[in-house]
Amino acid sequence: MSHNRYAIYYAPEPGPLADFGAAWLGWDLARGCDVPHPDVAQLPEAVEALTRRPRKYGFHGTVKPPFRLAAGQTRAGLERAAKALCAERSPVPLDGLKVARLGRFVALLPETTNAALSDLASGVVAGLDSFRAPSSEDELARRRAARLTPRQEEMLRTWGYPHVMQDFRFHITLSGPLKQAQADAMVTALTPTLAPLAERLVIRDLCLVGERPDGRFETLKRLPLGQA
Repeated sequence: MSHNRYAIYYAPEPGPLADFGAAWLGWDLARGCDVPHPDVAQLPEAVEALTRRPRKYGFHGTVKPPFRLAAGQTRAGLERAAKALCAERSPVPLDGLKVARLGRFVALLPETTNAALSDLASGVVAGLDSFRAPSSEDELARRRAARLTPRQEEMLRTWGYPHVMQDFRFHITLSGPLKQAQADAMVTALTPTLAPLAERLVIRDLCLVGERPDGRFETLKRLPLGQA
């Protein structure tokens, strides 16, 4: 299958967190298929409506945002370079993830600041940038509509995305944009389930993912960290 864009994600290893995340969004990133939503009490809306916007991306934390391949580059070359880069980096322990509001969205966020995770993301963004095609004028205009800071504008021009390097904030998106009361209700409803699944994690690998012609993303290759 051909893919429109590629990205580097953190996606949980197979297990309870990955299973719940796939069901929550209704899309299994690893298998590339639809999954029935779970029953969760006291949600502000149906799961299908809450998750409609992030569904196509799958349950993940973005490390290198989606990009089109530059002229002359291939998926095979990208995979080799990403595998080699990850092999030179160390696994990253996390104190855990918590369900919290992130602007108008609900997401899983790290319990504590993690410099090693930020350093990993910055290294991947820079290390694979030669594979990224320049952003189109439409793409740039869409990003600039969010009223970027001068530093974010610099990141957009340099790396094709404003929220990288110093402005990187790791998160796993759980919802589309919500009103505050809806977001607070969703945090309360999901915390008892997700808190025990997302404590004391270790990021042992990253994933090369591709955007299918239907707009949904799927895992193409897991890339182990620290196996040089």
